[in-house]
Amino acid sequence: MSAEATAAAKAALRRLMRSRRAAIAPALREAASLAVRDKLAALLPRLSLAPRAVVAAYWPIKDELDPRPAMSMLRERGFVLALPVAARPGTPLAFRTWSPEMPLSADPMGIPAPPETASEVDPALLLVPMLAFDAAGRRLGYGAGFYDRTLAELRSAGPVLAVGLAFAAQEVDSVPAGPNDSALDAVVTEGDVLWFRRD
Repeated sequence: MSAEATAAAKAALRRLMRSRRAAIAPALREAASLAVRDKLAALLPRLSLAPRAVVAAYWPIKDELDPRPAMSMLRERGFVLALPVAARPGTPLAFRTWSPEMPLSADPMGIPAPPETASEVDPALLLVPMLAFDAAGRRLGYGAGFYDRTLAELRSAGPVLAVGLAFAAQEVDSVPAGPNDSALDAVVTEGDVLWFRRD
């Protein structure tokens, strides 16, 4: 598939998946967030994270699966939490430490993020939002490429895990992918844990 055809296929799938995700009922959203928390907790031993490892999550926007129950669980288990900061289009994300009492302010892309006074860190685990995923670990994001660039940069420097958080309804048969798209190591939904790494 050419780059142009891949871009067109992604755009069409984004339109479909925005509608599909938006149609999930509020009660199901809340239940899914709690179920994802519990499934992620059960997955932690397999991830072999060091004590006090940095886990970067995301602040939920619009109708993304809410990671905050999972974030609370991770904090209770002693992990250091961080949130992403998008400086400008075309660059990787940075990550700053975050705690529940910390006020957030919009980063240059308009996403709530920790203030500049928060420490910048390199995560061992990224919890990643998405519009869609498939059984090969391919992820469809929003089109800006932030997570693809970020994962490529982090993985070039050392081991890092990327675990997508999603509703089960976000799984599709195949996500169109190009050479610069970074695959996930796992996806956790309210119904299942899909593991893609060979270990």
